[in-house]
Amino acid sequence: MKGSHTSFRRAAACIALLVALRTANAQQVVVDANSLAVREGNSTLLRYHHSDVPFKPYVQELFTPSGANVLLDAPPDHLHHHALMFACAVNNVDFWGEAPGPVDGHFERLPGKQQHLRFDDVAVIGPVGHRWGRYGESLRWVSQPNSEPLLAEQRTITAGRIGDPAVTFLTWESRLSVPQGKDSIVLSGSHYHGLGLRFIRSMDATGEFRNPDNAPGAIFRGEERLTRSTWCAYTAQANGKTVTVAMFDHPDNPRHPATWFTMAKPFAYLSATLRLHEEPLKLVSGKALILRYAVVLWDGRPETTQIDRLYKQWVAMPTVKEN
Repeated sequence: MKGSHTSFRRAAACIALLVALRTANAQQVVVDANSLAVREGNSTLLRYHHSDVPFKPYVQELFTPSGANVLLDAPPDHLHHHALMFACAVNNVDFWGEAPGPVDGHFERLPGKQQHLRFDDVAVIGPVGHRWGRYGESLRWVSQPNSEPLLAEQRTITAGRIGDPAVTFLTWESRLSVPQGKDSIVLSGSHYHGLGLRFIRSMDATGEFRNPDNAPGAIFRGEERLTRSTWCAYTAQANGKTVTVAMFDHPDNPRHPATWFTMAKPFAYLSATLRLHEEPLKLVSGKALILRYAVVLWDGRPETTQIDRLYKQWVAMPTVKEN
C-alpha cells in the first residue's frame, strides 16, 4: 500500500505540473473598478481604462510580444491624447478635445463625454494555442452639461498573440447608432478625428511611416500628412528597441480605404480617419454604422509584404454583416 500511495502522489504531482505548464500562457481578462486587462500568463497584452476617466474610455497600454508598451496617455502637450482612443464630433459637439472651446458654429463650448455603461461580453475565446481575450462595452455619447444622448456605441475589442514570430493583434469594432428619440445624427470633425494612436516619447521624430502603395500622401500642414491606403505602419525605437505598429482598415468600412493622418514631429501620431473634415457622415435611426480596425505590433521591422500578407489574412476572416 505504501508503494501505491507513493505512485499516486507522484502521478498527482506530474498532473499538477502538466496543468501548470498548459496554463502558464493562458489568456485572462481581468476587470476591476477602473480598468480591464488582457493577460497571457505573467505578461499583459493591453490595459483598458473604462471608469474614473474625465471624458472617454480608451486603451491605455498596448505591449509588443517582448513587453514594450507603445502608447502614451495624456502627455502635458496634449492632455486629451489618450493612448489609443476613438472620437469625433457628433451634431457639432466635440468628443475629441477635452477643453472648453469657442462657440463658432462648429463645436459647442463644452466637449462631450463618452459614458461607460457596462461590459456586455467578457470572455476568452478560440481554440487552445490561439486564444483571444474579448470584451464588449456599451457606451453612451452625451453632451455637457445637460447629458443629452447623441450617439450609442457598442464597442468590441479582442486581443491576442499570434504567429511565429509572434505579433500582438488587437481588433477594434465600433457599432454606432442613433439614440432613441432622434431621427438622425451627423458625424464630423477635424482631419485627425477617428481611431487615433499617440506613441511614447522615444518613438517621436525619427520613425518611418509605410503603406502598401508606397504613397507619400498629401501634406496637410507642417509635418502632417493625409494618405489613403488599406493600412499604415510606423517603425521606430521604443526605448532602444525597434518596434513596428500597423493599423488596418476593413474593406466594409465606409469610405474605404481609410485616410491615414500621420505625423512624426514634434510628436508621433497615427489616426484612421473617415475624412469627416471634408464630408460629414449622416446616420439615420434604425441603421447602424459599423467600423472595424486592427492594430498589430511587431518586435523589429517586418517587411512590407509581411504586413500586407497579415492584413489580407485578417480581411479574409468572416464577419457578421449588418442588415
